[in-house]
Amino acid sequence: MEITEVRVSLREGENKKLKAFATVTFDNCFVVRDIKVIEGNKGLFVAMPSKKQKDACPKCGYKNVIRSKFCNQCAAGLENFSKPPFADANERQTEHRDIAHPITLEFRETIQKKVIDAYQAKKSNLSQPFSSTDSQDKNPNGS
Repeated sequence: MEITEVRVSLREGENKKLKAFATVTFDNCFVVRDIKVIEGNKGLFVAMPSKKQKDACPKCGYKNVIRSKFCNQCAAGLENFSKPPFADANERQTEHRDIAHPITLEFRETIQKKVIDAYQAKKSNLSQPFSSTDSQDKNPNGS
């Protein structure tokens, strides 16, 4: 399987950990959206698209996001039934579950390298000053 296209959408804000979202196309026939480029303690890394886990309300059975205080369906209090606050950051990861993810470490590294390379290329293109030759190259009419 080959990565045939990577599109990056930068996020504004110097002090924010989320730097960009990426869309990756595989073999020109399968797309994964909402891959995140995040600035971590050890540098940039890629987080696969995920969704929040849900717990059922003990009163009505409606599935609410974990750690909700009230049920979105019947408004029953959920504080006594929800999971306790997370002791550390590693436990907090269980609040989300990947929607799509690579199975092997090698493929995860391939995706991460391609996405981070595309992120850095997009970021460096935006930091380059605009010149008059750029506008002539992009306008086929020459005006």
